[in-house]
Amino acid sequence: MSGLLIGAIVGIILLTLLALGVPVAFALGLTALLAIVLFLTPAQFGFFGNFVFDSLNSFALLAIPLFILMGAVFGRSKASEDLLEAAHIWFGRIRGGLAMSAVVACAMFSALTGSSPATSAAIGKIAIPEMLRRGYPNDIATGAIVAGGTLGILIPPSVTLILYGISTEQSIGQLFLGGVAPGILITLLFCVWIFVALTLKRARAGAPVIPAAVSGGNGGQETAEEAPRPIAAAEEYPWSARLRQLLKVFPFLALIVCVLAALYLGVATPSEAAAVGALAAFLLVAVIYRSLSWQKIRDVGLETTRTSTMILMIVAFSAVLGQVLSFLGVPQELAEAVAGLDVNRWIIFLAMNAIFLVLGFFLPPVAIILITMPVLFPIVTQLGFDPIWFGVVMTLNMEMGLITPPVGLNLYVVQGIVPKVPLRDILVGSLPYVGVLAVAIVLLCLFPGIVTWLPTQMLGGG
Repeated sequence: MSGLLIGAIVGIILLTLLALGVPVAFALGLTALLAIVLFLTPAQFGFFGNFVFDSLNSFALLAIPLFILMGAVFGRSKASEDLLEAAHIWFGRIRGGLAMSAVVACAMFSALTGSSPATSAAIGKIAIPEMLRRGYPNDIATGAIVAGGTLGILIPPSVTLILYGISTEQSIGQLFLGGVAPGILITLLFCVWIFVALTLKRARAGAPVIPAAVSGGNGGQETAEEAPRPIAAAEEYPWSARLRQLLKVFPFLALIVCVLAALYLGVATPSEAAAVGALAAFLLVAVIYRSLSWQKIRDVGLETTRTSTMILMIVAFSAVLGQVLSFLGVPQELAEAVAGLDVNRWIIFLAMNAIFLVLGFFLPPVAIILITMPVLFPIVTQLGFDPIWFGVVMTLNMEMGLITPPVGLNLYVVQGIVPKVPLRDILVGSLPYVGVLAVAIVLLCLFPGIVTWLPTQMLGGG
């Protein structure tokens, strides 16, 4: 039996298990066991435990729970509230400034957590009620958070990029650097779309195109008795308020810079940088907010353990499945078959992105990377695509999966924050951002230097 046919059978088994509701990690493990039963000898069962152990016996994997710990510490503090307030004071004078501030706060919080759901939850629970109170439409208010949360898997430190680097043996430092410029680009594109969407809504509603400025003399706070403001009303804040709020979040921004600089400059490995970042996060939250308690420490520990265990179980069993497929020659035959096709490499690139997009409808980014890379990465290198660039583009593709049903995780995180807002409104608000992400992917294809320039300049990669 050919490797391609075996691969198709294994793929059908995996999809069937997932469709039956088997958790991703166990679906991967069961598929690997069934593949051994069907296509290998019983003696191969003896290697199953060794493969599981070897897949987790990596110092680089320590970065995952440590970065998750750092994010959990910030998620349990008022850091998200301060980041949102700082962004709003600086961007409030622009139409839709509060929604843009939420996106910018998501970008900054992503650099603290590396998690998309955590970013959506932390910023959304503060920003969405405030936007709705100020007259923002449901779709604009929720869509900004659903989309902004996706930055958590792109802007470093990104767990997704860490796993891509480990599974493809690429430099995590180069991947982090490669995600910086696209992260900034997408943040700006999201803000542009918010401005355009609000302008169109105001025009259809017959409202004035340029609203009167609202004074920020009271620090941006309103009493509950005040009427909702006009949609996206501009707010002016004095420079003293801007600088005061910037100083308040400066320690957190400094932590981001220091942790990533240590990583990029080769001072520390990803795991070492993550460990220092987690410790510094504890100290900052304890000193600035004075709100650490044994209960909060316990909650942080449990959250970190649950999330890390889920991710590492997927890592272990996907590595086993990848090893089994390699024994069966599936990746090798697929790479040879693709290399023998007389088609433009961009056609194959589009086909792979279509696969990622469809998988994103049903699976989390972590699972997609660990399932597909053992099979598809040899094709990527054979076709001459830069692996750092491809990893970033793939991450953008998976961001779409986070905001599209049926498993769009950010959609349900946001609905949990504002259960009174219909899921339909959340979906209507988020779908335009799929188009924005598609535009970003096209830009990265036309100008790959957006990804590769910074790693090349700083680390000699790309």
